[in-house]
Amino acid sequence: MNSKSNGYINADNINLYFEIYGEGKPLVLIHGGGSSGFYDFEETIKRLENEFQLIVIDLQNHGRSGHRNIPETFEQDAKDVMSVLEQLHISKASFFGFSNGATTVLHIAHLFQDQVEKIIAASGVTKRSGMVDGFFEGMSKASIDNMMQKLKDNFLKINPNENLLKNMFDKDSRRMMNFQDINDEVLKSIKNPVFLIAGDRDVIKSQHIVEMNQLIPHSRLMILPAGHGNYMMADENGNVDAELIDFTISQIRKFLNT
Repeated sequence: MNSKSNGYINADNINLYFEIYGEGKPLVLIHGGGSSGFYDFEETIKRLENEFQLIVIDLQNHGRSGHRNIPETFEQDAKDVMSVLEQLHISKASFFGFSNGATTVLHIAHLFQDQVEKIIAASGVTKRSGMVDGFFEGMSKASIDNMMQKLKDNFLKINPNENLLKNMFDKDSRRMMNFQDINDEVLKSIKNPVFLIAGDRDVIKSQHIVEMNQLIPHSRLMILPAGHGNYMMADENGNVDAELIDFTISQIRKFLNT
């Protein structure tokens, strides 16, 4: 896979890195916490780059993008993404977000409704009670020493700076520890078609995804026999379930094309 183009766009005083693959209707790919665009969406890009224009963005403090010394917010990420699209002269797009990226694309659907075609929100959360029991207790004890090694390796491979890695970890950790429930009215306000995806052994409770589906007016739901994201990428041990990922992407393709 070779990107058609890549580069940096300045958004609110930092440079955000992007890559573009393929041609067709634009689909913006938004990664999860601690990760980067290509890392989370490599398998998606392999399967969809001949059908869509895929815009992959590294969010603030992640991947090759610039860093801020202020707290991360989902609203800021949403505004950053839309600033990149504006400067790429993309007036309307669909959005596929994973984990924290899913929460971000739901904010995009709420804040930028007229610039959104469709939304795919995979393993996103809108309420503290939606996380599995013990999640926040674990976050309160988290340190960079027990950060998932594959995410550390990915960051340092493309951005070999231990201080920036620490900044990313600190900002991501604090955002989750201080996570505030998103008002139900935000989900009720989304007028665009939304496809919610999660695993039955995800870090998000299945009942929370069901509740989100009931609140969003034009929402579809798919819960797969999977953990956190291995329905669309390699699992934490690096194993790729190609058959499961093929199925997930086939349903995403169907959603986008109907």
